[in-house]
Amino acid sequence: MKHDSTSPDSSSSVSQAGPTLGLPSQSMQNQIHELAKSLPTPRKQNIACDACRQRKVKCHQLPGQSKCQHCTVKNYPCTHHAQQATSEKKRITSVSRRPRSYSTNNQRLARPPNGLDAPREPGADGFDASFSDAGSDKPAYLNPQTTPLSPANSFTFTQSGFGPPVNRNTTFTELLRYLLSPPDDPDLPDHVYAQAGYRPSPWKQWGELAYKLEDETFRVEFAVDLVEVYFQIVHTRLPFLDPTRFRAKLNVKVSHYASGQYMSNQADTEEPLHPALMATVVAWGAKFSEHPLLIADRHASGTKHSNLAMTLISRAREVAEALKVHRVPDSQHIVIALLIEPLQSQIPEDASGVNAVIGFRGFWLTSAIRQLFELQINHKSTISNIQDPEHRGTMIFAWWMACLSDAYGAAYYRRKPQVDDADYDVDFYTAETVSMDPADGQHGDPHPREHLEFLGYYRAAHALAKTSRHMSKELWTPKTDSEGVSIDVLHGIMVKLNEWHEIYLPHVGVPKNFAAEWDFVSAVSACASDATFHIMWIILFNALDDYGVRELNEVMRAGGSPSLLDNYEHIEAMKRKVHDEALHGALRIAGLAGVLTKNGYLRLDPAVMHVSCNRAGDLLARLGRPEVENCIHGLEQYSYSYEEAADQAAELHRLYELACNGKGEFNHMASVIARGMPAVISRGASAVADDVMYVDSPQF
Repeated sequence: MKHDSTSPDSSSSVSQAGPTLGLPSQSMQNQIHELAKSLPTPRKQNIACDACRQRKVKCHQLPGQSKCQHCTVKNYPCTHHAQQATSEKKRITSVSRRPRSYSTNNQRLARPPNGLDAPREPGADGFDASFSDAGSDKPAYLNPQTTPLSPANSFTFTQSGFGPPVNRNTTFTELLRYLLSPPDDPDLPDHVYAQAGYRPSPWKQWGELAYKLEDETFRVEFAVDLVEVYFQIVHTRLPFLDPTRFRAKLNVKVSHYASGQYMSNQADTEEPLHPALMATVVAWGAKFSEHPLLIADRHASGTKHSNLAMTLISRAREVAEALKVHRVPDSQHIVIALLIEPLQSQIPEDASGVNAVIGFRGFWLTSAIRQLFELQINHKSTISNIQDPEHRGTMIFAWWMACLSDAYGAAYYRRKPQVDDADYDVDFYTAETVSMDPADGQHGDPHPREHLEFLGYYRAAHALAKTSRHMSKELWTPKTDSEGVSIDVLHGIMVKLNEWHEIYLPHVGVPKNFAAEWDFVSAVSACASDATFHIMWIILFNALDDYGVRELNEVMRAGGSPSLLDNYEHIEAMKRKVHDEALHGALRIAGLAGVLTKNGYLRLDPAVMHVSCNRAGDLLARLGRPEVENCIHGLEQYSYSYEEAADQAAELHRLYELACNGKGEFNHMASVIARGMPAVISRGASAVADDVMYVDSPQF
C-alpha cells in the first residue's frame, strides 16, 4: 500500500462478505455526513494497609517503621510495608517486561525464523533497545544514513504513571507508536528477557505478521487502511465526521511524515485531528478490517476474534481518558465519546479486562450528554448562534444521536433515561421542506438528507424515542418491580406503540420488496427503524412476565382468585395482545436477521441490530420457535466484531433446547402462552426461512 491510500480511488481491506449490499463510495460517504449535519438548527493504585482500608482512614507511613501511624497507635498488625514493596515490584516488573518506550530510528526488527527469538544488539539494555538494521527494506527517507533524523522520528515515549504517553499535541506517528506497541504478555516468564543475545518478538501474540508493526512506515500504512474501513462501514451508521476534511487532515500528516518533516498538531493552521478521535477511528476500523495482519491475528488466537483489535479498543479508551475527553466539555470530546460508546462490548455483565463494561456501560454516553448540557446544545438559541455551518450541523447531529441512544438504551438496559422531553427545544430540520413531487419543477435526484427528511426517518425515530422514554420511566421503577405494572400504565404504553405503528411504520419500515431505486442509506435505515419498533413489544412482554399486572398481583397476595376480578378477561386480553405483538416482532426481527446474515451484512454492522437480534432470539428460544435459528446465525456472524455475540448465540441454543424438552419457563405471562404455544419441531434453516417470510421480510 502506498502513502496515497487516502486518495479517492483507494481501496481498503474491508470484508467482502456483503457483495449484495455494496459499500458506499466516497461521494456517498460525504453525502451521508451532509445528511447528518443537516439536522437542526486511570487511577493510582491504593497501597493502604488492610487495617486502614477497612476503617477508611488515611494510611500514613512512618519513616523507618514497618507499621503505619494508625496501626502503631492501635497496635494492629500492619501490611503497609509489604503491600508497598509488592506494588513497587509489580511496577518495575511491568515496565521492564513491556516498556512503552521505543526508539524511533525505524531500525526494523528482523523476523526470527519459525518463531525463534531475534538476536539482540550487543550492549542493548533490554529496555529501549534498537535492533539490527541488516537486510532492512526501509525507504530512503526513513534511512538514517541518507536522511537526518527529524524531531518526530527521534521522539521517545517515556510512560509516566499509569496513563498512556500522549497529550493534545501528540503527532500521528507518536500516537501510532503507542496504539500499536507490543501487547503485555503475562504468561511470558521474566527470565527470557535476561537471556544473553536474544529477545523475543514482542508482537508475537498478534500473529505471524505482527512483527511488521516494528516498522513505522508499515504502521502508518496500516492505520490509513483502517481509517478507510471506518468510513466505508461505520460512517454509514454514525456519520459524525466530514470524510473529505478528515482525509485532508490525515493526508497532511502522512505527507509530512513521508517527506521526513516534523509537524506537531500545534503547527496546523486549522483545528487538528484530536489524538483520541484518531485512536477511536483506528480502533473502529480494526474491528471490521480484513487486513492480512488482522486475519493472521485471528488465526493465531484460535477464534474469530482479533486480539489486536481488542487491544486497540482498550488503548483508544485509555487515550480518551488521559486527555480528559470524559471530563472537559468540548465539541470534539462529545463526538469522541459518542463514537467510543458503541465500540465497546454490548453486554452489561461483562467485567473482563478487554471488554470491561461494568463502569463503562453507558459511561461515555453519559459523559457526552453531560457535556451537551453544559455547552447548552439542547437550546435552540445556542444552536442558532454557532456561525460555522459544519460545526453547527455536527453538534445538532450529536445531540440527536445522544438523545435517541439514551432513550432506546434506557428501554434496553432497564434504567431511567437521562434526557426528558422538556430538556430540549432543538428542531429537527434547518432546511425548508423538500417536495418530492415531480410536478413542482424540481429536477434531479434529491440529496440523501432531503430524501430521508421527506420519508420521515428523523421524525419517526424521535417519536419512538419519546415512547421508549415513557416506557422506561413507568416500567423501571422500584414500585413496578415490587407491585407490578398497573393496568393504566400498560394501556397507555400499548396505545402509544399502536399509534406509532399506524403513523410511521408504513413509511419507515421495511416493505415486502425493496424498490429498485432505494439507496443504501434508505435500506439500512428501514431495517433499523423496523427492528427498533418491534423490540419495544418484546421489552414490554418481558416486563409483564417479570413483574406481572399490579391489579392481579394484589388479588393473589390477598389470597383471592384473579379470575374473580370484574375486568379479569380484559386484562388477559391485553396480555394476550402483548404476547401476539411480541411474537410477531420477534419473527419480524428474525426475518431481517436471516436476510442480512445471508448477505453477510451483520459482519459489517456496528451493533445497530445486535440488541434486537439477541432479544428477539431470546423470546423465540423460550417459546421453542425454530425461527430462533436465524437469530443464532446472525449472532454468530456478529461475533467476528463483537466477541460476546458468540456466547449469546450459544445461550439462545441452550434456551431453545430446554424449551424443546418442555423446560421453558415463563412467569406472569404463562397464562397466555399455553394456548398460543406452537408445536415445537426441528427443521432446517431453509424451512425456517419460509415461515419467516410471512412477516414480510425484505428481499435484497
